[in-house]
Amino acid sequence: MSAAGRRAVTSDAAVRANRGWWDGDADAYHAEHGAFLGDADFVWCPERLREADARLLGEVRGRRLLEVGCGGAMCSRWLAGEGARPVAIDLSAGMLRHARAGAARTGVAVPLVQADAQHLPFAAGSFDLAFTAFGAVPFVTDSAAVMREVARVLRPGGRWVFATTHPTRWAFPDDPGPAGLTATMSYFDRSPYVEHGDDGAPSYVEQHRTLGDRVREIVAAGFALVDLIEPEWPAELTAEWGQWSPRRGAILPGTAIYVCQLPG
Repeated sequence: MSAAGRRAVTSDAAVRANRGWWDGDADAYHAEHGAFLGDADFVWCPERLREADARLLGEVRGRRLLEVGCGGAMCSRWLAGEGARPVAIDLSAGMLRHARAGAARTGVAVPLVQADAQHLPFAAGSFDLAFTAFGAVPFVTDSAAVMREVARVLRPGGRWVFATTHPTRWAFPDDPGPAGLTATMSYFDRSPYVEHGDDGAPSYVEQHRTLGDRVREIVAAGFALVDLIEPEWPAELTAEWGQWSPRRGAILPGTAIYVCQLPG
């Protein structure tokens, strides 16, 4: 990596960068976080909020679900164990390789599709529910298109639940220690965070939207925002995950989970 900072990048460049990044990082990511995420478990965020406890998706038995940006697809495998019929997509072939390995270890296979969340390869009204735990939404240039595409493939009354980094975190350095407690950047700067390789091409891109931006995207796609969950840091949790830490979690929200519903 030769440089990192906040700067404009085209949608095509962001797709290429993030596909390459997650293909290359998939092994290291699962080596570091695999035990936390489990082979067939559904953890929404580093604060360890589990779907088994929160039930943000509602009743899943017998229902067709779409996981957008599935990574290793452990959430979909957990849902299959709950009687759901999930389909899991991801941009990264490296992540889908880990999804296949997880299926082999558990004996729970779900259909896997390599696709860009901005262009879902499914017919309208194909699913009852859709969700993602930190997949796709923070990485695409046109997250409003993701909202529209999810709305398109859901049936009337369908629910869309997605977790992202809490927007307020973008004003603070990406540091789990004391330096991460002082705001140094404008919350209103929507410029993406971009890392560049030695060849000068973007190698990783992450996007920022304010809370208002996100709500407007949700509503414009036809959803009602039913709930906004800001998980608190558990007192007993001492482990760090990247920028997430007990020190920061005691003061700042780290995750936002948006619960959205189509008219039914």
